[in-house]
Amino acid sequence: MYAITGATGQLGRLVINALLRTVPADQIIAAVRSPEKAQDLADLGVVVRKADYAQPDTLDAAFNGVDKVLLISSNEMGQRQVQHQVVIDAAQRAGVKLLAYTSLLHADSSPLGLGADHRATEAALAGSGLPVVVLRNGWYTENYAASIAPALAHNAFIGSAGEGRIASAARIDYAEAAAAALVLDEQAGKIYELAGDTSYSLAEFVAEIARQSGKSVDYVNLPESDFAQALIAAGLPEVLSLMLADSDVGVSKGGLFDDSHTLSKLIGRPTTDYRVVIADTLASL
Repeated sequence: MYAITGATGQLGRLVINALLRTVPADQIIAAVRSPEKAQDLADLGVVVRKADYAQPDTLDAAFNGVDKVLLISSNEMGQRQVQHQVVIDAAQRAGVKLLAYTSLLHADSSPLGLGADHRATEAALAGSGLPVVVLRNGWYTENYAASIAPALAHNAFIGSAGEGRIASAARIDYAEAAAAALVLDEQAGKIYELAGDTSYSLAEFVAEIARQSGKSVDYVNLPESDFAQALIAAGLPEVLSLMLADSDVGVSKGGLFDDSHTLSKLIGRPTTDYRVVIADTLASL
């Protein structure tokens, strides 16, 4: 059986949908904090089990009879390492045959502040004695596409990425990679550096928004502190604003670039081009 943590999140649902192509629904467990939010998965025949990081016994029940676990990294900043350790400990007690973890692209050398939690989790995994496969995910193109609407409204797309190149991919690409790593044989010990086939600078990304929308939009590169303050002023939580600004600076240092094409090789098709994500986002506005 396969257990997916954080299964009601955007990535988790996509992973489960990808697994359903080859795995019977009753062999997939959606391990979630709030089972009532997973009714759509239950309707597909997926087994829904409560898995609360604050209640380790729920994880023991969630992982009962499970062969493979996908630990989707937590989005609760400041709590990630503790929450990830709880999952690792439960996987040890369950004796799972494979634990897959969604890490960060080039986590071992990443200039992004996000890398610290991922490095700590990878170290914990290495010391756990569990069979582990590490999925070092690059940026979701949707992360930048989320700023298209305000960029069109203000005729400006702000950031701190300079001329750094971003080899992002769509969330569905990373979901299919996770599903593949779970179902393929002999994955223990592998580390995948996952990124899009096509890279771009934010200036190029914004130029594509302008081209497709027919509206005037410019990329405005800001100092890190100014970008963070602008995000806070726009209503984003301070911790998230600081993380996004730091990540953009990491982009300027090459932190989200990779041209190995490992992701497309793993999923058996080209990754989703950023221009397609822009088109889809514009169509939804």
